[in-house]
Amino acid sequence: MCLGIPGQVVEMVEGYGGQLALIDVAGASRRVNIGMLELDEQHLSPGDWVLIHMGFAVERVDAAGAEEAMAGLELMGRPRDEAPS
Repeated sequence: MCLGIPGQVVEMVEGYGGQLALIDVAGASRRVNIGMLELDEQHLSPGDWVLIHMGFAVERVDAAGAEEAMAGLELMGRPRDEAPS
């Protein structure tokens, strides 16, 4: 697993070649490019978790993986209630 900011899919954004999703990141909605994910026949759905780096979803994770990523960020000094920029 890479070190990224965890976010939960809210909805897919129409257009953009199907490569853009609205993601909830610590309570803030962000548009994230999902084109780097290897989704094959599986698609992202609301409620799915991803790790985000530089505006791109780089890995699909489960809720436990998202919690682990957030714990890693907290170890580096980023408080849980601070929304990423």
